[in-house]
Amino acid sequence: MKQAFIFPGQASQYVGMGKDLYDNYRICKETFDRANEILGFDISNICFKGPEDELKQTNITQPAIFIHSIAVFRVLKSMGKLPFATAGHSLGEYSALVAAGALSFEDGLKLVHKRGELMHKAGTEQPGAMAAIIGLVPEKVLDLCDSLRNEGVIQPANYNSPGQIAISGDVNTIRKAIEIAPEMGALKAIELVVSGAFHSPLMANAAEGLAEALNATTFNDAEVPVYSNVKAKPVQNRNDVRDLLLQQLTNPVLWQQIIENMIDDGYDQFYEIGPGKVLRGLVKRINRNVNCREIGTVVDLEKLGDR
Repeated sequence: MKQAFIFPGQASQYVGMGKDLYDNYRICKETFDRANEILGFDISNICFKGPEDELKQTNITQPAIFIHSIAVFRVLKSMGKLPFATAGHSLGEYSALVAAGALSFEDGLKLVHKRGELMHKAGTEQPGAMAAIIGLVPEKVLDLCDSLRNEGVIQPANYNSPGQIAISGDVNTIRKAIEIAPEMGALKAIELVVSGAFHSPLMANAAEGLAEALNATTFNDAEVPVYSNVKAKPVQNRNDVRDLLLQQLTNPVLWQQIIENMIDDGYDQFYEIGPGKVLRGLVKRINRNVNCREIGTVVDLEKLGDR
């Protein structure tokens, strides 16, 4: 069995996340406590108790999911369970790089926190929106975006799974796309609850600050392949890793292609490491024959130990 660890991105958060891990594993308690020190505020309390509105803010959500993911990863590592490759959806790519040894937890957390702040600010300065387009092939989604390019910024943002692609751009342009998507054959088009037009040119305002933070951070060559959001191919070179993280901010997440490429490369057991089970659902829609389990709670870890 060739196992890969995949790490979730924004929208996997929930009030209460990580509390059971904190109470049952010393290494998880140490991870959350160290995160509080680094960030200078009690993010563990927001994870455990909310309020939900605060947890859903981009600048809180991103470090919260990252911390949870790495806490789970550290338990798995202590059990001797390590990946042969990693990948992460958007924010999750930072968790994947920590798991691959390309980035320290401390540096990863600082980057993720900075990224969340920059993206939140960019969304305030240049308001944008995102929408999920259900039931259209990628070519049709591109046609949809092309038909509205004169209206404003619009592009595919996340190629999540067959028939599920998110688009990102100006608020009015995205809402126009939602109106006309059914005419092009979409089964459904739904505006997403987000604070900005992620993975689009409207995040360009965040790029300068992120570039500065990335350049000030020490990266190592990854110990195992990390499948990049931007290229959907494995990278290990430290300089490539840094460059691709910056590009990721304004480019689409090629998640479907990542999973397909990993399967083609022989990975046959996937573990979603962190809160929720969004990625497990996507993997199943990409290829029903591949095993994928979520590991984000004490119960999940105990079940794994029984196998």
